[in-house]
Amino acid sequence: MSGLAITSLSLSHFRSHRATRLTFDGRPVAIVGPNGAGKTNILEAVSLLSPGRGLRRAAGDELARRPEALGWRITAAVRGLAADHDIETGAEGAEARHLRIDGKAAAQLALGRILRVLWLVPAMDRLWIEAAEGRRRFLDRLTLSFFPDHAEAVLAYDKAMRERNRLLKEGVSDARWYGALEGQMAEAAVSLMANRALALARLAAAQEGAETAFPRADLSLTAPEGEAEAGALPALWAEGRRRDMAAGRTLIGPHRTDLAAVYAAKSTPAAQCSTGEQKALLISLILANARALAADLGRAPVLLLDEVAAHLDSARRAALYDEICALGAQALMTGTEAALFDPLGDRAQTLHIHDENGQSRIEP
Repeated sequence: MSGLAITSLSLSHFRSHRATRLTFDGRPVAIVGPNGAGKTNILEAVSLLSPGRGLRRAAGDELARRPEALGWRITAAVRGLAADHDIETGAEGAEARHLRIDGKAAAQLALGRILRVLWLVPAMDRLWIEAAEGRRRFLDRLTLSFFPDHAEAVLAYDKAMRERNRLLKEGVSDARWYGALEGQMAEAAVSLMANRALALARLAAAQEGAETAFPRADLSLTAPEGEAEAGALPALWAEGRRRDMAAGRTLIGPHRTDLAAVYAAKSTPAAQCSTGEQKALLISLILANARALAADLGRAPVLLLDEVAAHLDSARRAALYDEICALGAQALMTGTEAALFDPLGDRAQTLHIHDENGQSRIEP
């Protein structure tokens, strides 16, 4: 099975890359070099070929190379779901980020209908012990991989909720204003909550009976105050307006949902697992997500795995590479030592990157 793939990538004044041009052949890619050389910046560039703010969630002005700050540009040729495409995104100076697909201006949400990109970065290692907000973002990225329109539901819900919160902070009491906004929130919540539940069901099915060296994670959604049913939300919002006004924000809704994970074989909540076990659970979920998408779409997604090999023993590294190759996925992986990727042999393309006077340089 051939996966979705980036076939060429060009970076102009992006982070540490003044002018970098890369060609990929569809195999997994090992990007090797010292810390600070610009390895993760390549992965971040690819993540910006999917909807959203990328794997670092950076603002547009943070992406431009310093000290020039002239703007930045990413161009890529991709093997997409239905056809090959040329994608360009970037920003000039202080202007808003633009996107062009095959030379035509497009909305970011269109990227989800061309590519599916999954990532795992070191910042996610604390996912199970940090605040719920990070787990919701993880959940919605996972859900977006299955349902490209999920982003529209999230944006619609958040926009209406921000307006409701503004009324609450200003002490507005007119029920008609609240009713209209709560109706918009409820409509978006139906799709948002259904998508999340379906995504977790697809993930569970992909883990069932899978031959993998990584532990199964049983996922579930938790929500406060019995709001599991989307249909109950309008009444709860109406009843809670006085309390929400005192708090200055909406206290009930899918924006309060949390994602719980259990190490299935040990019946242990992920938050109580060792650091190594938590990492293994995350890798397991990314691989299950990729398997489910490959089954649904007939093509594996692009995987971005930052410094993932450094956290695994030699047996687990070899198992991870075998699973990636069996999927037929293009995985861009970073590491400080080439030896970390030795089990891949000629199944992978290797790039060596180093810093030269503040600029990333790449050699085959």
